[in-house]
Amino acid sequence: MDQLTLFGLFAVTAMLITYALEDRSPWYVLAFAGACVMASTYGFLQGAWPFGVVEAIWAGVAVFRWRKRVA
Repeated sequence: MDQLTLFGLFAVTAMLITYALEDRSPWYVLAFAGACVMASTYGFLQGAWPFGVVEAIWAGVAVFRWRKRVA
């Protein structure tokens, strides 16, 4: 397993964990956004640009949800 694949595994695992914990704190929503950014980066680096685009959109949605929850 190369470093890029490990990074992708870490990003997607972080997404899963933070998504499961979102109801506990708005900071988990922001952490989910960060994990989406990592997954998007992984997608672009791997050459799967549609995955990278969708994950970037999810990151934006998560930031919007976080801002709504902390307001």
